[in-house]
Amino acid sequence: MAKNISNITDRTAYVNARLFDPATKLDQTGGVLIEDGVIKWMGDAVTRASLPEGTSITDVKGALLIPGLIDMRVFTGEPGSEHRETLHSASRAAAAGGVTSIVIQPNTQPVMDDASIVDFILRRAQDTADVRVYPMAAITQDLNGEKMTEFGLLKEAGAIALTDGIHSVRNSKVLSRAMKYAGNFNMLVVQHVEDSDLAGGVMHAGESATRLGLPGIPAVAELIALERDIRLVEMTGSPYHAAQISCEASLQIIRQAKDRGLPVSCGVSINHLTLNEHDIGAYRTFFKISPPLRREEDRKALVAGVADGTIDVIVSSHDPQDADTKRVPFSEAAFGAVGLETLLAAGLSLVHSGQLPLERLVEAMTDAPARLLGIKGGRLEQGANADIAIVDMSVPWIVDADLLKSASRNTTFEARAFEGRVIETIVGGVSVYKL
Repeated sequence: MAKNISNITDRTAYVNARLFDPATKLDQTGGVLIEDGVIKWMGDAVTRASLPEGTSITDVKGALLIPGLIDMRVFTGEPGSEHRETLHSASRAAAAGGVTSIVIQPNTQPVMDDASIVDFILRRAQDTADVRVYPMAAITQDLNGEKMTEFGLLKEAGAIALTDGIHSVRNSKVLSRAMKYAGNFNMLVVQHVEDSDLAGGVMHAGESATRLGLPGIPAVAELIALERDIRLVEMTGSPYHAAQISCEASLQIIRQAKDRGLPVSCGVSINHLTLNEHDIGAYRTFFKISPPLRREEDRKALVAGVADGTIDVIVSSHDPQDADTKRVPFSEAAFGAVGLETLLAAGLSLVHSGQLPLERLVEAMTDAPARLLGIKGGRLEQGANADIAIVDMSVPWIVDADLLKSASRNTTFEARAFEGRVIETIVGGVSVYKL
């Protein structure tokens, strides 16, 4: 092996790492050799001694080396609300969190319902973003749930999936047609599962909401939408992804659908795996998110659902909001929280506490989203894109909102102590972040 390595030129190498990738069943000490943006060689043969002169070598001193994370649910303010977040600032936050690919939602101004907007996003990202950017285009025009967009043109422009973002397509006929039509273009339909007629509150409908005097959002608002969508999957046979589930009952619906062999998958946000309704405390608006934080029993069930594979992916649900929309009474505050930079660290808190295996955490943030979306990435193997996150599993740190890379500061993890942090992120062989 060392002989083969010596024949490669223009090299960058990371050595003395714990190489870890559940998708390829890799867990060993070794190194990674990168050339022209791809992994040329990896394993225990890649050591400082085996690499010829001229190789740029970084000794990571036993740190964890994993595939770069892929975040399937990221909102930005560009175009239209750049004061909240630009593609550049979102990419910087992503890089600081070990996220090498972000999937942008269509809730922009103008809405990403036209090929020209998809093209703009991709061109803008090429010019300004430090990580890979993939657009999800709108299912319906102007996200109004009534008239479908031109799926073929959107895919041709570069859209990789279809969603109405924070909106659920209410019209069952429109959604069923969208599912059938999307299948012709091999595009995944992604739904925000919430019945808007029932979801008129601001937090989970329960004892906490009653004590705080706030209108609640019942779990049934999610269940009704999810049950309806599953029935449409049965009818159409088309692949379907529930963007985020938030309660134990939804987990059971997904599990039963999978047991019946339906092409169904789902995600969960890191917020719903690590927080519950009580974290809202005294009307803390940074914890106002959609779907709302639910009971501790739901949180535990969701973690178990990730562990057993019922839940496919973990997302940040990064949704930046400026101070004017958050530092107001709870009922008036906007939904949403930033999360790209804290996604992995919050996930590692579940690993350290014994709630979730490291293998499942990493797989749900890397290979699983790559497979669902049909994009390259999420794996450590020869010939793969050199998209890598290097993580010190033991370093302690405290989240300081003022130091976050995002243009907005509405984090649910303000002042939270974590153990484990990204120390370097590489995209296409280029280091885009160092601690």
